[in-house]
Amino acid sequence: MSTLPLFSKIISRRSLYLFSAATLAGAATVAATAATVDNRKQYNYGNRNQNNNNKSGWSLFGASSVAAAAPIVHIAALNKDRKIDDYQRIYNKIAEKIREEDEYDGYIGYGPILVRLGWHSSGTYDKTNNSGGSYGGTYRFKLESSDPSNNGLQNAAKFLDPIYKEFNWISHGDLYTLGAVCAVQEAQGPKIPWRPGRVDLPETETPANGRLPDANNGADYVRNFYARLRMNDREAVALTGAHCLGRTHYKNSGFDGPWGAASNSFTNEFFVNLLNEQWKLEKNKSGNYQYDSPKGYMMLKTDYALIQDPSYLKIVKEFANDEASFFKEFASSFQKLLENGIDYPKGAPQYIFKTLDEQDI
Repeated sequence: MSTLPLFSKIISRRSLYLFSAATLAGAATVAATAATVDNRKQYNYGNRNQNNNNKSGWSLFGASSVAAAAPIVHIAALNKDRKIDDYQRIYNKIAEKIREEDEYDGYIGYGPILVRLGWHSSGTYDKTNNSGGSYGGTYRFKLESSDPSNNGLQNAAKFLDPIYKEFNWISHGDLYTLGAVCAVQEAQGPKIPWRPGRVDLPETETPANGRLPDANNGADYVRNFYARLRMNDREAVALTGAHCLGRTHYKNSGFDGPWGAASNSFTNEFFVNLLNEQWKLEKNKSGNYQYDSPKGYMMLKTDYALIQDPSYLKIVKEFANDEASFFKEFASSFQKLLENGIDYPKGAPQYIFKTLDEQDI
């Protein structure tokens, strides 16, 4: 049994919703309500943000067409009982399961889809009101998991289910993001600093569908989409480089094919192929347009846009010629994506995990 004071126990399992003084000016009171969700207490200070933007409320480039509410503040809830060794054990369980179940998706394995789950659960973030993102672990609810852009990710969630049952003290947001970090590193990718503190929020805090990227667009869309995630051009190109992993499937996305030959290894191949393959825009059997190469590789229109835009093209060339540069930028950008919208207290621990291979040495 924990020896932490009662107040510390509550803090470690709570979410704070703090609205700006400007919005609350003239209000007689600030309501404080407590609700128990998934056996974790959630404390809501002030009225819950009602600006749940869906696709009809967004422009083509993801900018809100309605007035944004005051920003929500999501405070990282740190469990002082847990240290890096506790999270390393979870990392190891995920990594071992990736190795053991390597036949998934034609022996590509679960690594790529775990990266996608962490990416997509974070990619709902909106800087205009600090909503969405990885903090609340809301992918576990049907509203988010049924977003068409998340087709296929249920397999990643099912993969993590037994991990959660064994370590049910971890929040879903922490588990989804830790799984993504593990998958990148075990695929020989860069080390990604990771911090815990996400809190399981109730279903009412699930962002509406329509916040994830639409592949049928060009460079302007890409730039504006990533701007909503607080990402600049370098960060946008680096994060798109995660397409070095995995492949597309008609049944999930309406596209088909791998981005390269090494679908379960984290490399700069995506950028090399983008520059060097003979791409042809073709209409696939699902009625969507994708770029295909004679080698059987594919690129989405949002991928190909990176060599159509002068600013993006310069960065693509850099990453194609210098894998270390790509790794460095991806590590910092991916950490930023996973942490968007979370307010970490000063001195909050940051962990860098050892891979299974490193632990075997």
